[in-house]
Amino acid sequence: MSAQAQTADVAPEDRLRADLYNFLGLLLARPADQGTLDQTAGLSGDESGLGEAVSGLARVAKASKPKGVEREFNALFIGLGRGELLPYASYYLTGFLNEKPLARLRQDMAAHQMTRADNVFEPEDSMASLMEMMAGMIVGRFGLPATLEQQRTFFNNHIAPWATHFYTDLEGARTSVFYASVGAVGREFMAIEREAFRMTAG
Repeated sequence: MSAQAQTADVAPEDRLRADLYNFLGLLLARPADQGTLDQTAGLSGDESGLGEAVSGLARVAKASKPKGVEREFNALFIGLGRGELLPYASYYLTGFLNEKPLARLRQDMAAHQMTRADNVFEPEDSMASLMEMMAGMIVGRFGLPATLEQQRTFFNNHIAPWATHFYTDLEGARTSVFYASVGAVGREFMAIEREAFRMTAG
């Protein structure tokens, strides 16, 4: 996503949420290089479900090499013709790419002044892009930080209907090793976000 950066007062807990959304977006957008693996290996978590998933990802990252992660990424998401998984909302919700979920997302992107980056050619409804969009909304990358209601609406419309299914598939995919741990973190984080939005709904 491309956008005008804004400086804004964002609560520390919301910056942490945005950081995790950004992190998942980064890991799903392209194979992790050595720097990303080193950063991931340095993470630690508490005894919560999410914390244990983060600690597990850190352990796997420490034992992973960029070449192996790239092979895994290609098998999962690219493959010969297609990868093991198609990480797009349209596919998960309709069975086809470039369907109504993508059209609805593009309408909401326009409303939030989000535009696709010039060097990105895949459909905007990939999980990597949606994670990045949520992060940007939280910290105000597309203007003012989104209100909790705006965040909830975007999450419920574009992420909640398929994110748990996708991250569970990623966790259990035949070719997943490093990305199985990414899937575990994503699944736990989506459950926390869904419950938090439910509890704060007016």
